[in-house]
Amino acid sequence: MGNPKHTEVSVARQSPQRPDADEPELDDADAPAESGTATVSAEAARALWDELRIDPVEIALPAGTGYTLRAYRPARELTPTDVAERDQDDPFLARRQVAEEEEEDDDEAVVILDEEVAQEFAESDEEEAKGRRRDATDDEDAKADSEDEDEAGDEEVPVFLSHRGKLLLFKTPESLVSFVRSGAPNDLSQLDSWNELSERVEPADIAPLDEDVYELDLVVENLRGGHDTWDPTLLIEAGEVARDLAYALRLPAVLDMLSAGSSLDDLDEALRATVDGGVGGFFGRRRLKKIGAQTASLGWRTIVGKISAVVDWRD
Repeated sequence: MGNPKHTEVSVARQSPQRPDADEPELDDADAPAESGTATVSAEAARALWDELRIDPVEIALPAGTGYTLRAYRPARELTPTDVAERDQDDPFLARRQVAEEEEEDDDEAVVILDEEVAQEFAESDEEEAKGRRRDATDDEDAKADSEDEDEAGDEEVPVFLSHRGKLLLFKTPESLVSFVRSGAPNDLSQLDSWNELSERVEPADIAPLDEDVYELDLVVENLRGGHDTWDPTLLIEAGEVARDLAYALRLPAVLDMLSAGSSLDDLDEALRATVDGGVGGFFGRRRLKKIGAQTASLGWRTIVGKISAVVDWRD
């Protein structure tokens, strides 16, 4: 077998032309440093977001792609978004809330009855002793609950640029900046760094990092392709932003679908294992084989639909 031929491609080199006498020569130092300026601008934008602890986010949904903002703060520092107006527009949810309120009223009636019966038998020394022991137990439970609440209050949770349970998505950086500067009510305005952001942010600053770009519009189609075509990075990142949105926008149904032990959570854990590699990656791939592509795609279609339903698109 002969040696393969190497095809040489020659590029004609043009002779440099002498500048006209009337035209001044430009030194390299006089040439515009566009790449250097862009780098400085990107670094300045990143410094702004790091300082104010808020990040621009890009989310792609079936209806389009938009920009928004997200921050993480201790739960005790945040007032959850008000979903009363949003839920009134959902007759099924409103009906369920009425049923839950009626159940709570029934529970309160039972508690009152228990207190009256306990008061009636309080004259007995034995009952008083039991009552003291019960009070001691209640105090311990209350203390434990208080400690749990303190820990939960210290946990950092997500908050988005939203209003009354609706995620505000902007199709251009300019429209997002215009809204931030407008002083319009939103859930991020409770942050201590919000006023400074509204004074300093520019459209050029709306440049999300790669890890803050989420393509929810591709998730269902990717899952439908079958196990061999699943994109771990796409699906893992989709799960992360879906959990954040479900918490911040108060979407309990979505949180349940992604909660620990659910089929979609199993999918997430198996995907993470495959990314980590090693023995865990081997078992992760085996677990993925047991997850039905149709079940996963249907579940994610529901999640994307519920998130899309609470988006307020802004041009």
